[in-house]
Amino acid sequence: MIVKIRMKKIEKNIGIILALIAAVCFGLSNTFAGLAYTGGATPFTMSATRFFLPSLILIIIILAQRAPIFLPTRAGVIALLLGVVTILYTIALLEAVQLLLVPIAVLIFYLFPIFTGIILKLAGWGQFNMAKALATLVAFGGLALTLLVEIEKVEKIGVVLAALAALGLAIVSAVSQRLIRDEDPRQATLYMAATALMVMVILVIIEGSLPLPSNITGWVGFSLSNIMYAAAMISFFYAISISGAGTTTFFSNLEPLVVVGAAFLFLDQSLTIVQLFGVLVVVLALIFYARTES
Repeated sequence: MIVKIRMKKIEKNIGIILALIAAVCFGLSNTFAGLAYTGGATPFTMSATRFFLPSLILIIIILAQRAPIFLPTRAGVIALLLGVVTILYTIALLEAVQLLLVPIAVLIFYLFPIFTGIILKLAGWGQFNMAKALATLVAFGGLALTLLVEIEKVEKIGVVLAALAALGLAIVSAVSQRLIRDEDPRQATLYMAATALMVMVILVIIEGSLPLPSNITGWVGFSLSNIMYAAAMISFFYAISISGAGTTTFFSNLEPLVVVGAAFLFLDQSLTIVQLFGVLVVVLALIFYARTES
């Protein structure tokens, strides 16, 4: 009995560590994407390449552990569709990162836990109570503070793209939570990453070219962004499979704060006091929202 309790505690701690790794790596990945843009890369470049490493790493892990690669047909089709949604929201987010200050783009994107809750409620898979509604209103209030300070300088299309990216990840999170519950998270994540990669390969062939970074700064940002994204994507879905979406989302709320610091250090992008207060309001609202899941 004591051994089982200890094992559960160890497993829970592993899930928390993976969720924290995912949050930090997602934040750094998007920040380094901004660095890659200064060196000649484009959102199309980053979208076309960021799913190669996750796919390769997952194939190696699955083969090394002698696990089956393929999902059952129904689950496989769902995972493939989620892969298409994944590449769409990825393109939207990377475009938003190019158009907006990175912290603002990520802050809008990080409304996805709230969108996830609404989707779960509409689908009959979860509840959306008054506490969650209050957290939603507070989060949007904080976002308004962040955006309205310099509203005339904010690219409206960037805001829309970041919001669409949040909606896309919300769809993936809501559906994948049910998918991963019944299937191997390694297989499900591989299906999503590989599908996104194949879609981008087709688009690159159609486009006929792929803009690459033109200097050292661009290549450093490009490489680090892809490495961080691979670590983040794999850690995120493993964390969901171990600790559940609620716990994973709770610790993922660290990402906007990571991005604010990283953007200041690497991109020389800083926010005003009012905007920083808005960021804090949004993060606290997201934490409160996540706590209602427990």
